[in-house]
Amino acid sequence: MKTALNFLGIALLLFSCGSSNNSKQVKNKVPADPTVYGNTITSEELKELLYTYASDEFEGRETGEPGQKKAVNFLKENYMSLEISSPLSGDDYFQEVPLTRQKAPMVSLKVNGVDFEYFTDYLVLGSAETQDINFKEIVYAGYGIDAENYSDYKNLDVQGKVVLIKSGEPTDDAGNFVTTGTTEATKWSTGRTSLLSKRDAAKSHGAKALLFLNDDMIAQYGPYYKNAAESGAAGRISLKSNEPEMLFVMIGQKFGQAIYPEVMTTDAPKALESSISGKITSQSDEVSSENVVAFLKGSEKPDEIVVISAHLDHEGIKDGQVYNGADDDGSGTVAILEIAEAFKAAADDGYTPKRSLLFLHVTGEEKGLLGSRHYTDNDPIFPLENTVADLNIDMIGRIDPKREGDRNYVYLIGSDKLSTELHNLSEEVNTKYTNITLDYTYNDDNDPNRFYYRSDHYNFAKNNIPVIFYFNGTHDDYHQPGDTPDKIEYDLLENRTRLVFYTAWEIANREARLVVDKATEEE
Repeated sequence: MKTALNFLGIALLLFSCGSSNNSKQVKNKVPADPTVYGNTITSEELKELLYTYASDEFEGRETGEPGQKKAVNFLKENYMSLEISSPLSGDDYFQEVPLTRQKAPMVSLKVNGVDFEYFTDYLVLGSAETQDINFKEIVYAGYGIDAENYSDYKNLDVQGKVVLIKSGEPTDDAGNFVTTGTTEATKWSTGRTSLLSKRDAAKSHGAKALLFLNDDMIAQYGPYYKNAAESGAAGRISLKSNEPEMLFVMIGQKFGQAIYPEVMTTDAPKALESSISGKITSQSDEVSSENVVAFLKGSEKPDEIVVISAHLDHEGIKDGQVYNGADDDGSGTVAILEIAEAFKAAADDGYTPKRSLLFLHVTGEEKGLLGSRHYTDNDPIFPLENTVADLNIDMIGRIDPKREGDRNYVYLIGSDKLSTELHNLSEEVNTKYTNITLDYTYNDDNDPNRFYYRSDHYNFAKNNIPVIFYFNGTHDDYHQPGDTPDKIEYDLLENRTRLVFYTAWEIANREARLVVDKATEEE
């Protein structure tokens, strides 16, 4: 009798378990209808979230300020209430992002023992650590150009040395720039672009310091930097680097000729015998800020990650006015929350996506894409080689005045830059589910606005991770206190958010990972 009862009990148990498993298996064999979950993304919920997130209470969400802390806690609380976990540990949804608020350093420099005047003869640009200056290995590198058909660094060793260069670019006998063969200005000879291009060239060759002779810029920026230093005003916020920064000093002609008297009359590279001494004292402050991260683990390919990103910060308070940033980028922020909720509802019904999803809210976008750069360059929570795509949402709640006659649109940027498959998938998803006019105006490589480089997706794209940037264009309230939640077109916000959701759904659930067929080197 005991044996019979045990056998019967085991049989009933097996039957019961088998029935339950079969039911779940059958359910999972039937493809989910993503519209069931896409329809949970509603204008009403988006509006409720945004009226809180872009309210005066959040003080414009300035990086590192109390309003930003309210914003990150708001996001954390929402993810916890949705029971969407953190990829970190426990209830820690914050990826710390080390930032520095730069102030003009105190500087004194001498060339061959002769004092020069700060702000008049030279400026220290960018971040500079406190250090004693004792430069004796100085190399003159002409114009400091490093182009494919012309390089001042050819056969020149500047590793660990100080490089002296001057502004401008050489021309041929016909007056054409040697790098292009035309009279059209290049990145080596145009204002701020030349400054950055020449800085990067020196850095890539291992220089420990760069002296850039540009009399015009010294005259232009010297008084501004001096006023900022005397008033104690803080400068820009930057990402704190684990690597020592190359010292970057802009100098005037008097300073340059003290180092090398022939600097204005010759272009030929040369090792110099001058010395520079002095001291730099940093006056920068550390800024506490963080990205917010939430995670839904995939069912079949959990190591492959689909990132959905938006920036959480805005402009803060200026002259007593709150810059609410409802469109920029409150709209993208609340869109991610709704997308996350839709995916969680699908997972609760047994339709967990095959690939994992990382919901990434980044800080410091307005300061130079700092939070996303920290994630990709310094501390990727998941290996970049396992990251399938980044869908970045930055301003999707308004209408570009240029498109007032056609409300149902969104600008797409970057979809075809790295992966033909991603672009085609995006088009097919839109045709199937949302029927939005996809406008590629700003996807043009020659777009003068360079929007492709101006939001957080770019830090993924530069690592050859396929991206789509969803954007409604600028408007009169862009970066103004008038960017408030009452001006959002919530029906458009709903449909655009659903487009991102359906695109993420297809990427996360397709059999094969997206193919990167247009890999490029970092610009």
